[in-house]
Amino acid sequence: QVQLVESGGGSVQAGESLRLSCAASEYTYSIYCMGWFRQAPGKEREGLATISPGGRSTYYADSVKGRFTISRDNAKNTLYLQMNSLKPEDPAMYYCAAGRGLCSLSHSAFNFWGQGSQVTVSS
Repeated sequence: QVQLVESGGGSVQAGESLRLSCAASEYTYSIYCMGWFRQAPGKEREGLATISPGGRSTYYADSVKGRFTISRDNAKNTLYLQMNSLKPEDPAMYYCAAGRGLCSLSHSAFNFWGQGSQVTVSS
């Protein structure tokens, strides 16, 4: 069982940046595909970015490509999401997730989820 704890959310102005972190409890963290998702009120959970276990492969949704960067530090069991040029449409609860299978932006590919970190963007 992997426990994930997100941090770094908050309230910013449009155009500003935030970095989310996700700390994993398990020492085998490095074998998991990791991903970031978000869910706004009344909307479905949206896959944003994934990163392979070794960190060499990343994949982004079109909505965040070029603005968000996913990275991981396996020595620290920590996942990151650098969010730049935040837009008024980016506010949501942001979740990190860990999956044992192939990386995918589908939430069904992930087995473990954090509790979420709220991001608010004002224009």
